[in-house]
Amino acid sequence: MENTNISVLYVDDEENNLFSFKATFRLKYKVYTAISGAAAIDIVRKNHIDVIITDQRMPEMTGVEFLEEVIKIAPDPMRILLTGYTDMAAVVDAVNKGKIFHYLNKPWSEEELDQTIQRAYELYSERQKIVETNSKLEVSNEQLEFLLRQKLLS
Repeated sequence: MENTNISVLYVDDEENNLFSFKATFRLKYKVYTAISGAAAIDIVRKNHIDVIITDQRMPEMTGVEFLEEVIKIAPDPMRILLTGYTDMAAVVDAVNKGKIFHYLNKPWSEEELDQTIQRAYELYSERQKIVETNSKLEVSNEQLEFLLRQKLLS
């Protein structure tokens, strides 16, 4: 299922991994890549991103620290953490602080990562629909309250 309107940001300090990800998924998704958390934050500020995938072990800013920063500027994108190490403390931090959707081990398998992106986007879309519906309900509620006040005042 090709869905080039899904925007995916992949963050990794290893350039080969960025090339590999882009080569694998560029025809299927709108792919952004960043070599650091700081570069990724800049991309998130300037672009609409649906799914963020980040490596945990990076210099200057870990994946969890990056996700914590992203939540402050863009809380909506689904977040996926990758790590080549079975560092349970990092996973717990990712769940609690980075509010990740899913955790995957490196090296990633194309099929598993693709399925995870698809599931993340489905959940993202459902959440967006709920937010939109709530917004419409709030407007309707305000209009009804206004009409009721008018009725009571007349």
